[in-house]
Amino acid sequence: MNRVQANLLLTAVALIWGSAFVAQSRGMADVGPLLFTGVRFLVGALVVLPLAVLEWRRLRRDGRPLVRRDGMHILGLGLLMTLGAVMQQVGIQFTSVTNAGFLTALYVPLVPVLGWLLLGHVAHWAAWPAALGCLAGAFLLSGAHELRIGLGDLWVAGSAIPWAVHVLMVGRWADRMAAPFLVACGQFAVCGLLSLLAAGLAEPVRWASLQAAAWPIAYTGVLSVGVAFTAQVVAQRYAQAADAAIILSAETLFAAAFGALLLGERLTPAGLLGCSLMLACILLVQLLPLVGTLRAKRARILTSQSESL
Repeated sequence: MNRVQANLLLTAVALIWGSAFVAQSRGMADVGPLLFTGVRFLVGALVVLPLAVLEWRRLRRDGRPLVRRDGMHILGLGLLMTLGAVMQQVGIQFTSVTNAGFLTALYVPLVPVLGWLLLGHVAHWAAWPAALGCLAGAFLLSGAHELRIGLGDLWVAGSAIPWAVHVLMVGRWADRMAAPFLVACGQFAVCGLLSLLAAGLAEPVRWASLQAAAWPIAYTGVLSVGVAFTAQVVAQRYAQAADAAIILSAETLFAAAFGALLLGERLTPAGLLGCSLMLACILLVQLLPLVGTLRAKRARILTSQSESL
């Protein structure tokens, strides 16, 4: 998979995640955030399990079984996913879907900053203005003049920190193990089991409530977790973390589009401006590095031709 294909796959991930905000919000009418998160991530783990088993057998056949350190990395990703998903889900109970979409996008500028601070990665210069532009676009899309910071907003904003670290590390560790499906399935299982354990201690767990929330759980479990999060792990083996964060921030844009399509919501002029700004930033971060690569390639060809003469 090349860089362009990886970015297109990440765009599809953002589309699925954007559509899932409505389902996540509706699911809260029947079950608590911990129970909802636990069940949907276990559903996602079951979706990926057959591919993970095949990958496990392939690694053993090739003499490259996973070691203890790999298991610790998967556990770490699962813990980050648990923190991000639960904090976001708790916050959605007390804030609007629009505000939640904007505040989740706070992880976009955090990824290049944390990449620089923790790993010493220097992102392409286009990532910095693009990250800030995406954040500003999401702010306009949310209806900036109406944004009020409440308890739910603080929960969702806090979830941006574990999500940023997760985006930063998931591609790095999945590539090192050469096992994207095992990584995906393992982190889903960790997140699901921890969330269910917490739900058993802190929330009422009723079969009737789960039946009432079956469709939101199924949609977010199969598509948002099983398909989209797995695709993220696969794509980020071939994409820069800062670029991936910016492309994934388009989930805010897609959330607004699905709100208009399914719920009859209409974008304000500021919202349309925010959509345009985010699209421009996503294109910026994808196209500018390609321009530099093409220029370098052309320079090498010209140098080679001149030396041959």
